[in-house]
Amino acid sequence: MAAPTFDEIRRAPKALLHDHLDGGLRPATILDLAAGIGHELPAATPEGLGEWFVAAADSGSLERYLETFAHTVAVMQTADALHRVARECALDLAADGVVYAEVRYAPEQHLEGGLTLPEVVEAVLDGFRAGSAEAAAQGTPIRVGTLLTAMRHAARSMEIAELSIRYRDAGVVGFDIAGAEAGFPPTRHLDAFEYLQRENSHFTIHAGEAFGLPSIWQALQWCGADRLGHGVRIVDDIGADNSLGRLAAYVRDKRIPLELCPSSNVQTGAAPSIREHPIGLLRDLRFRVTVNTDNRLMSGTSMSREMALLVEAFGYGWAELQWFTVNAMKSAFIPFDERLALINDVIKPAYAKLT
Repeated sequence: MAAPTFDEIRRAPKALLHDHLDGGLRPATILDLAAGIGHELPAATPEGLGEWFVAAADSGSLERYLETFAHTVAVMQTADALHRVARECALDLAADGVVYAEVRYAPEQHLEGGLTLPEVVEAVLDGFRAGSAEAAAQGTPIRVGTLLTAMRHAARSMEIAELSIRYRDAGVVGFDIAGAEAGFPPTRHLDAFEYLQRENSHFTIHAGEAFGLPSIWQALQWCGADRLGHGVRIVDDIGADNSLGRLAAYVRDKRIPLELCPSSNVQTGAAPSIREHPIGLLRDLRFRVTVNTDNRLMSGTSMSREMALLVEAFGYGWAELQWFTVNAMKSAFIPFDERLALINDVIKPAYAKLT
């Protein structure tokens, strides 16, 4: 059977668990919003700006990668801007064939224009609702849940965790911490994670990307994470003969989802290339692998592109792409019956027609 083409992949239903709102803006939107506030940008055209973001992020350093967000966050400081960015995010993902997405952002980074934390959350939720309604009207329905992120170098994680509980019946489906891993272990935010567990809530933790196995171990065994944001460095606990160390075996056997982001991992130096990305090994060893975009602007990518790269690098076909998609949907932070409905009523019937 011929390999899936990019256009076929784009039309297939996909599920996305790891996507940053401030890492997925349209370059034209950044230019428009920056002009309105007098923010200086490194390029003056949408094409040039998009190229600059990819080049700046393509450095092999997570710290340098994170610097690119100064420009996107700068233009996301008003309710109107946040609404617009969220609305466009939903439309862009839906146009790419994504039927379920969890999009994360850090409310604490959007207060410079005078907004309160609840106002930030409500503007984003309203934007996602508007974009999802437009997408449905266009024949490309999508469900978007949001994850509220706390910055691991800051001290507002408890406040953000409480915010996620306040809005969990309005579209917020979970919590996350993000930012540079080295020197900022997840255990610094243990009170927030313990609070979320008491509230029967869900959370993922950025771990095992720039930092290795200790980051993953702390995220799971100290903090109780439901999923691992990236988690690619779990491969450090797998031997040359594919034998699993204690931590790797725990992750696989407990079916802990790995939010792998191939292109982003190559950019930040977590993997040397797509072809050498551990996703191939982790998939062969039957870890709970999911495919994600991370930051679509900085990586110049989409869910369809990520899957197409894997098809090219590993020879995957529809069976593997469906497996990744179902894995993601199984691992989503929405109720089981709602996950099952998307798997059985949307994803599997569409892939059955493709295979």
